Amino acid sequence: MAINAVIFDIGNVLIEWQPEKYFDRVLGKAKRREMFGEVDIHGMMVKIDAGNVFADVVEDTAWAHSKWRQEVLKFRWKWTEIAQPEIPDSVKLLRALRAKGVPVFALSNFGKENFPLSEAQFPFLKEFDRRYISGEMKMIKPDPEIYAAVEADCGLDPETLFFTDDREDNIAAAAARGWQTHRFETPEGLARRLVEEGLLTQENIA
Repeated sequence: MAINAVIFDIGNVLIEWQPEKYFDRVLGKAKRREMFGEVDIHGMMVKIDAGNVFADVVEDTAWAHSKWRQEVLKFRWKWTEIAQPEIPDSVKLLRALRAKGVPVFALSNFGKENFPLSEAQFPFLKEFDRRYISGEMKMIKPDPEIYAAVEADCGLDPETLFFTDDREDNIAAAAARGWQTHRFETPEGLARRLVEEGLLTQENIA
């Protein structure tokens, strides 16, 4: 089936999302492991990605963990230092697709209030033809409803959507709806797949 749009996840596909690295630098690995063992950072981010207010969730989590209060608050005040850097070879693929006239969408678990901070830091996040941000939609991957909402909005058949994401559960949920999928591990792997699908050529990715 022909591909009518390529859909990118953002975290760990276009922007590195490894908060452990930031806290390894500022705390040291031992203290960071202790902090992440005592504070449910993943649970905090899920609440934010699902549409809860960024500042409120971070503050509530910080006050619930007095030992790590100042460290947790860094998610609010140091967001652009934590959610970075960009993955340049992935950004190159996004732009190569657009240059070829292939519609490119974003489908990302990202908070409503912290997404604009990253958007200001990384202007390529404004280059998508359509953008589906979980915090704005108040639904989150891998819930089937968010994939259904994308289909309804773009009006394209599920079988013509190509989706790349670093998480297997998100990929599996898309595949269950008939989407074509690629589990993202490296930009090089994604580039090979895009060439195999006839969306790009070797010259486009050189």
